[in-house]
Amino acid sequence: MSLITPHGGKLINRILDLAQGTAATEAAAGLASLTLSAREQCDLEMIGIGAFSPLTGFMGREDFESVCKNMRLANGTVWPIPVVLSPPDDVAASIKEREKIALKDDRGNLLAIMTVRQKFPHDKKLEIPNVYRTEDEAHPGVAIVRKQGNTCLAGEVDVVNPNYAPEFPDHRLSPARTREAFASRGWQTVAAFQTRNPIHRAHEYLTKCALEITDGLLIHPLVGETKSDDIPADVRMECYRVLIDNYYNKDRTLLTVMPLAMRYAGPREAILHALIRKNYGVTHFIVGRDHAGVGNYYGTYDAQKIFDEFKPDEIGVTPLKFEHTFYCKKTQAMASPKTTNSANEDRVMLSGTKVRELLRAGQRPPAEFSRPEVADVLIKWAKSLS
Repeated sequence: MSLITPHGGKLINRILDLAQGTAATEAAAGLASLTLSAREQCDLEMIGIGAFSPLTGFMGREDFESVCKNMRLANGTVWPIPVVLSPPDDVAASIKEREKIALKDDRGNLLAIMTVRQKFPHDKKLEIPNVYRTEDEAHPGVAIVRKQGNTCLAGEVDVVNPNYAPEFPDHRLSPARTREAFASRGWQTVAAFQTRNPIHRAHEYLTKCALEITDGLLIHPLVGETKSDDIPADVRMECYRVLIDNYYNKDRTLLTVMPLAMRYAGPREAILHALIRKNYGVTHFIVGRDHAGVGNYYGTYDAQKIFDEFKPDEIGVTPLKFEHTFYCKKTQAMASPKTTNSANEDRVMLSGTKVRELLRAGQRPPAEFSRPEVADVLIKWAKSLS
């Protein structure tokens, strides 16, 4: 059975085998070391396991500039967001081109060895407005780039261990293992749902619509770095588990996690999320309202419109574009503006702020908005904050 081809034609694997890892660890003792930021640690793991295929390391200058300007690598392959290593300026100044360096996590553990192929200025004036469509420092993605160093180090990485304390190890499947799971289930078409929030009734509706036209559904929450006010990953995972146990066909549904750091880059990040899922073996990708957005920086459906800027074979994954969904009292079913003519007062839609207020008060959101089992998990979490 043939699954979808990875982005760029080949699934990358930069993780060393045991013998190679032992040799690399011994060699690292004599190398200069660099501590990666939280985002860079996530990016290294994504490179190592092949989720960022065709990337084999942190980007060089030509790729960086081409991605910022054209949403493509220098060779023309679609890629919408830079993946760079930008250490503090004093650290970058001490590192030379062609030097091997040890990349470590914030606890001093060796993650990888990188040969520095290139040093180049981190052109934040090019990156920020192009990638984020704003220069407002209140935007979380912009704020992180501003804090990064002013020099980028580029080169392939040889990964010894991508993560010494991975969250949810039982659900942390690499692209190769996810593809094996799809093949063992006989799934040739798979729809993926990207989420960094609990799944409410509207999300459930989208995923089940997608499952009606594919062989299987991958619920694929992001568990890398997110905003401080996002619901913690362990709480979200408990929500996903109780929902799948009670309301999904478990033979047609797979829950695994993705260790990506959020950029909150809206349209460009929607393309990135789709390409990553292609590497995991997915053929269809759900793109809802304000995908990967934050605040009011992007139009409601900008993340859907951006797919029209590429030829279908350049992305390779079919975007499933959904309008804002809600519970419709008139039809007594989940619906969207496409499927109902009900008035606004007949549509059950709650803001995230309103939901959090209800949860903190120990009140369950309406059943039309959230399954009771999910609400119970969230109420318990919200009360713990008080």
